Amino acid sequence: MPRISREEKARNRQNIVDAAGRLFRAKGIDAVGIADLMKEAGLTHGGFYNHFASKEELAVEVCGASFERSLGVLDAAVERGEDSAGTPLRRVVDDYLSTAHRDAPDGGCPSASLVIDAGRHGDTVQGAYALGVEGYLTGFAAELAREHGEHPAHPEQDGELTPQEARERAVLLLSQLVGAMTLARAVRHTRPGLSDEILRTCRAHALD
Repeated sequence: MPRISREEKARNRQNIVDAAGRLFRAKGIDAVGIADLMKEAGLTHGGFYNHFASKEELAVEVCGASFERSLGVLDAAVERGEDSAGTPLRRVVDDYLSTAHRDAPDGGCPSASLVIDAGRHGDTVQGAYALGVEGYLTGFAAELAREHGEHPAHPEQDGELTPQEARERAVLLLSQLVGAMTLARAVRHTRPGLSDEILRTCRAHALD
């Protein structure tokens, strides 16, 4: 049997990670079997263990890769700066709390789609999730401090945010985003109007 090249092996591994990212976010880690995962990746079942020792190990890599992509979106928004759609954080909030994001959990941010799995899995998955959360908090805090300096919510409270204030506001913002998206997805099929209301209300007040 011919041996595959190093490049092909790397592509196969990436296909597994990409497929797992979609399935884990859409269905949850525990609901996805290795056979279905490998079928989604276009590979044979037995090839899984050529790349990963366990599904837990794969979940850690998926969590890290998914957060890396999501944090890249935040970085791109900050780099683009303000535009007609508002400040970078305004655009991030509007995109995150959109119906498009709600209705596509398989491609959405892992902060909401993997939050339950992270709580139920071991330290390795929780550790990868926590790193992603810290990445968001760091990015949010820096941008909150910058935007506050340029556009204070209340003119009488102008001046710089302290690092602690910026961190606390970042924790509140991320918690609002993840909580709102989790709730909106939980009721979107049976109570679509309620789901839309949750997103609409939190979009309006997330940056108050």
